Amino acid sequence: MNTFLNLIERQAAHCSKAELKVAQFVLSDARLVLRMSIAELARHVAVSEPTVIRFCRRLGYSGFRGFKDELLAQSGNIDSVLHQTITENDPVSEAVAKVLESCTRTLLDMSHLAPSMPFESAAAMLTKAKQIVFAGLGASGFVAQDAQHKFFRLGIPCRTALDTPTILQSAAIAQPGEVFIFISQTGEWPELVGALDRCRAQGVSTLAFTRRGSELAARADLVFDCEVGENTHVYTPMNSRLATLALLDALQVSLAILMGQPAEANLRETKTVLNDHLKERARPTRQVSARLA
Repeated sequence: MNTFLNLIERQAAHCSKAELKVAQFVLSDARLVLRMSIAELARHVAVSEPTVIRFCRRLGYSGFRGFKDELLAQSGNIDSVLHQTITENDPVSEAVAKVLESCTRTLLDMSHLAPSMPFESAAAMLTKAKQIVFAGLGASGFVAQDAQHKFFRLGIPCRTALDTPTILQSAAIAQPGEVFIFISQTGEWPELVGALDRCRAQGVSTLAFTRRGSELAARADLVFDCEVGENTHVYTPMNSRLATLALLDALQVSLAILMGQPAEANLRETKTVLNDHLKERARPTRQVSARLA
């Protein structure tokens, strides 16, 4: 199924009973919806027109027209499972195309969900952080490392906890004023859940980038829903990792905007020092090249 419809399926869990009628009908016959006006759709599923509009806004659209425009744009792919059918018999070029299509649709899904995510609240929490700890296991650990390399440039002390002993010990000595950011595709790792519980008990603020409805999501102060349609023919959580990287980038930008001039100055200084370092490294090379010439 197309990831646009996967988006509707995920949001259906958060819909009111009336909105759920709209979601279920769209999922059952998306092509028919394209031929309907808002009044026709509302009458067909026995809801009010404002209910249809609320459903569209829940998905990130301003109204029914914007929702239909996206539905029309996706209509050629609604019956396609291209990005879900990578097989060992695929030519390399076709497999590559499927992977890139899947990644593209994942980011589009995230862009529609982003308005409902707590970017402002999370950025406000992080502006007060004495230290940010990024915690993740396995592939999520690499995402945590990437985030640490970006966030520390704003001038906030940051570190990572990437294995079970480090995560548990870090939580054990966590102090109020720190913020722990837990990253997990499934949100069910007992080690991460236990560490988050320990943080909460000690008055430490927590964020979770994970699957909504998971154990981790149920316990965190703020949750960024990273559940995506993962390609089960690829044995690495590629789409969820990509989605989480993008959301963390967006949070870093949100935090920089909220911090204002201090963040801008820190980002400028970190960029300047790297440029100066590269220039310094390149200078002897040019001198040697000149002598050899």
